[in-house]
Amino acid sequence: MTAKAILVTGAGSGIGRAVAQRFAEAGWLVGAYDVDPDAAAATGECLAGGRGHSGVMDVTDDASVTAALDEFTNITGGRLDVLFNSAGVLSIGAFSDLPLARHLRHVEVNLAGLMRVTHAAFPALRATPGARVINMSSASADYGVPDFATYSASKFGVRGLTEALNLEWRGHDIHVCDMMPPFVRTPMLAGGPEPRSLQRLGVRLEADDVAAAVWRAATGRRRKTHWPVSRHYRLLYYTGLLLPPWLKRLIMRTISGY
Repeated sequence: MTAKAILVTGAGSGIGRAVAQRFAEAGWLVGAYDVDPDAAAATGECLAGGRGHSGVMDVTDDASVTAALDEFTNITGGRLDVLFNSAGVLSIGAFSDLPLARHLRHVEVNLAGLMRVTHAAFPALRATPGARVINMSSASADYGVPDFATYSASKFGVRGLTEALNLEWRGHDIHVCDMMPPFVRTPMLAGGPEPRSLQRLGVRLEADDVAAAVWRAATGRRRKTHWPVSRHYRLLYYTGLLLPPWLKRLIMRTISGY
């Protein structure tokens, strides 16, 4: 097997599907996995050149993760150049208004699920020279966002794990990084409430914009740990590195209306 291989979780729609399509069009062998079998199959059908394999993966279930990874690495001959952790959930609303089960679901899918897949993928990544892990974090991992409290918390966890593994796995020739986009026009945002932060900042990104950033992170020479997505947010992100915490808090209060 000479073609490079990428496994995408949460590939049934949104950013995951856009990334799967981008890499398939470039001739990569793509494993498009999602908890929804119909959505995964639909993604598989739209991948260019027969370069895709779709399947079911529930990132909250050990057996499902192991079976999906075994299935895909059997196809690739054990090769896994890129793992893109995109599976995620989002519930918008005041922390006290949302059921506890909804909050815990963020942690189970967005953080624990990502950990489960990454841990299980390590042997294949280690066996592939120059492998990369790209995690979906968020601009909400920069400063906690009201009405996205537990989503932010889960993405802070993704950011911390990314930073730690970026150092731990250097010796295995595995580069670990994350994507940090602000609001993206995907099914996760469609039809839900619009808190003040969403109304004021707007939705400036499409799934294809994030897919382009993932492509750069996967194939380029720059080995950044964090990839803020969009020119607007990159400016805010790098400026924010110089700001004292009290000023960042004031900016978030202004944006969110709290």
